[in-house]
Amino acid sequence: MLEEEFYASIKFKNGEEVFSKVSVCDEDNLFLLLLHPLTIIEVKERNNSIGFKVEPWLKTSSDDTFIVYLNDIMTISESDNSDMIMAYKSYVRQVTKNKNVNSKINRKMGYIGSINEAKEMLEKIFKSN
Repeated sequence: MLEEEFYASIKFKNGEEVFSKVSVCDEDNLFLLLLHPLTIIEVKERNNSIGFKVEPWLKTSSDDTFIVYLNDIMTISESDNSDMIMAYKSYVRQVTKNKNVNSKINRKMGYIGSINEAKEMLEKIFKSN
């Protein structure tokens, strides 16, 4: 059973911190569903102004929803920080828009050929060396 969604900062026992939209699920084991979890890094500029760098939590995954068990979490804090929520929403809009763009293969991307042609070309290169 999923509870209402909310924005939260989460600190894991391993030291990682993420900001995410969160849903609590209470079935056999209590766990959280994280939607587009982000790491947010504070960046100081040369003029002493402070900004934030927003990155996906798992850079090698194309998934946008993750299950996290409560025993892996040190603390969780519901957020009403409008700047953080706006940055999160902006990131999610950008990622969603980029996923919806269907890129078709064309000649500008490089050589288009068959597997057999590529195999023959590589064999010729290998044999010539």
